[in-house]
Formats: sequence, C-alpha cells, structure tokens
Amino acid sequence: MTTQTTQTDVERLAQALLQHGWMLATAESCTGGMIAASCTDLAGSSQWLERGFVTYSNEAKHEMLGVDNTLIAQHGAVSAPVAQAMALGALRHSRAQVSVAVTGVAGPTGGSAEKPVGTVWFSWALPSDAGPTLGAETAWVKTELMHFAGDRAAVREATVQHALRTLLALLQTP
Repeated sequence: MTTQTTQTDVERLAQALLQHGWMLATAESCTGGMIAASCTDLAGSSQWLERGFVTYSNEAKHEMLGVDNTLIAQHGAVSAPVAQAMALGALRHSRAQVSVAVTGVAGPTGGSAEKPVGTVWFSWALPSDAGPTLGAETAWVKTELMHFAGDRAAVREATVQHALRTLLALLQTP
C-alpha cells in the first residue's frame, strides 16, 4: 500500500522522467518489488516505468541482472559493489535509461554485527552526462548506505521512500 507521501514522490518522479524522456528500471531485493509497485500505483506509469526486477536470491541477482557471483562471495549480497552491479545490470537487461537498486536486511532476522537489521545499500544509475562514469559505457552511478530503524515493514517503507526521493533529487540536479 502506497502512502500519500510516497504517492506524491512518485508523481514528481513521473514528471521528471517524462521531462527527460527517460524510462526507469528497478532492481529490488529487500523490498521485493515495492518500489515498482509504488510506481505502478500511478495510472500511466507505463510511459516512464520500463520494468522491475525482483532479485531476492543471489542466484536471481546473477541470472537476471548479471551480478558476478564473485562480487557476492567477496562482499556479500548486502554491499556497495552488489548494489552497483544490480543498478548497472538493470540498465543492461532493460530498455531503461535510469535505474534504482536496493539490497538490504529488512529483518527481523538475517542481521549481523557488520550488517545489522535495517542496513540497506542503494544504487542509482543515470545517463553518463549526469556525472562521472564508473566504468559503464553509458551510466553514472551513485551508491549510498543507509540504516533504518523499526520493524520489517518500517525498514522496507523507508527504503522505498529513500530510493524514490533520492532518484528524484538526482534527476532534478542540473
């Protein structure tokens, strides 16, 4: 269920993507498709949402997005390199120009001392003219770590809101 705040964020995101003429792809692990679902709650989203990947398992990250198994083995699924690879993989495996990827520990189990419940890595990929490239032919990537408090539902909702708001801010940066 999309909150009013999330709905407003999605409406603003839709306007920004339409202004640029860009399509969005999502690559989601801990949110299980909630970002894409929030986007499709808005009528007409097919004009700017190209597709969503729900890659909850490590195998899905590898098979659907091309995330190198070595990255997952070396850094863990909840890490900057994997989030970055998910964002770039979403672009490579879609017709979108923009992507957002999330991977984290929503809880209540699965956390560790290094990656407690509420740990979420984000990555956003945009066309390269938006900033410096990170080895991708056409993408500029921003990666960020956040720690959210609360139960599983609160962590997942905070993840959706942060993913959308940060993408909107990146699209509005000159």
